[in-house]
Amino acid sequence: MKLYLVPTPIGNLKDMTYRGVEILKEVDLILAEDTRTSGKLLQHYEIATPMLSYHMHNEHKISDSIVKRIKAGETMALITDAGSPGISDPGFLLTRKLIENEVTVESLPGATAFVPALTVSGLPCDKFIFEGFLPVKKGRQKRLEFLKEETRTIVFYESPHKLLKTLADFKTHYGEERQVSISREITKLYEEHFRGTVTEAIAHFEHKKPKGEFVVVLGGMISQKIG
Repeated sequence: MKLYLVPTPIGNLKDMTYRGVEILKEVDLILAEDTRTSGKLLQHYEIATPMLSYHMHNEHKISDSIVKRIKAGETMALITDAGSPGISDPGFLLTRKLIENEVTVESLPGATAFVPALTVSGLPCDKFIFEGFLPVKKGRQKRLEFLKEETRTIVFYESPHKLLKTLADFKTHYGEERQVSISREITKLYEEHFRGTVTEAIAHFEHKKPKGEFVVVLGGMISQKIG
């Protein structure tokens, strides 16, 4: 009678922990964000546990039934396509409902994209805030303005087709000299890191078309220069 939150590799399959594999083999059911993506991981580690699709489009519909099944005695694991459940991925809603029902939730340590991007950025990482994805439209400019005087390092996730727009917004709100570190394809074959000013980053990615998934680490208002 428990739910495990199990991180999965963000690129390199070797980043799966021994304990994570063991739990996925032992639970009664695996809740997977995309069963096709997770199926490759399970096949690689010879995990035969059945899966149930659980994602942002159906979590409100099926979370109550999952709570009932776990309270009835089943043990489950929640995994997402990559990284730690609940970090810009499904996980929060189910975790909260289980806690409200006094059901044990156990979270395993493991892969997540923002930690390696932050620690390799060269920007202060003793204090930071995680913003995840910025709002696409409503509330976007208000959020950017709210962060204008933030002195801590700020971590964002961004897709390739919105990266230049986000950098342009940074230039508008924070100035062209604000320091930024941009990481792509972390743990994968084509992992890359760009470090410099916002203006330099715009020039770089106008010349080199953004590809892959990005973690953008923005220096706080008084950050030291990097690179």
